[in-house]
Parts: sequence; C-alpha cells; structure tokens
Amino acid sequence: ETKRKAAFGSVGRRIPYQILHVINQDGESLGNMHRAEALRLMDQHDLKLVLLRENAEPPVYRLMTGQQIHEEQLKRAEKKKASPKPGVVQKELSFSSAIAKNDLETKTKQIARWIEKKYHVKVTIRQAK
Repeated sequence: ETKRKAAFGSVGRRIPYQILHVINQDGESLGNMHRAEALRLMDQHDLKLVLLRENAEPPVYRLMTGQQIHEEQLKRAEKKKASPKPGVVQKELSFSSAIAKNDLETKTKQIARWIEKKYHVKVTIRQAK
C-alpha cells in the first residue's frame, strides 16, 4: 500500500457530492449542476471530471481531456520540485568587509564543505566602519 497522494482528487465517476460547480475544458464556468448532469456532459464530450477545489461550496470540478490531465500533473510535479524541502539545512555565515585574508580563506573553505554536503548557504557581508 503506497502512501503517495494523487495529484488530483477524484477523476472520473467517483464523485461523493450531489451538487458541483463545473468548469469546461476551455476554462469557462458552466455553473452549479447536479452530479448526474455533470456525468452526462462528461460522457457526451468524452472527457473526465477532475476535482480542483474540494473546500469550495459547492466543490469545483473541471472537465478535462487525458492530455490536459497529464499536462496539469507535470506542472504540479515541477512546482513541487521547485518548492523548498522541509529537511533542507540552511547555513548562514556573516563577516565584515574588513576581514583578514586568512580568516576569509578559512570561511571560504567552510562554505565549500557545506556546499559539498548539499546545504543551502547564505552569506552576509557587513560593511566595516
């Protein structure tokens, strides 16, 4: 049993709600309708109903083609990759602009070690008086 969460809520015929807000494949709102009417539209146009927002009242579903569903899943995967991961360690180093040469070399080596360990490094340089 996998614990991976699907990119979308329900896709297809398993819809637990009676009244839905439906958006067509072009992004235009079709308004609120009964589940049976939405399923009939889905069958007529050979599309799938995809849950977009469950917390809305009524829940928002969109009619999509298989290609649109695939593209949306790719977009969400890219967005998830771009977001920072909770386990990422960020190291911060700050020093003055009047730092001595060997102190600067030491701190540079430290930064290189952190980068090798895949840490995110933030460097702050303060202006000397």
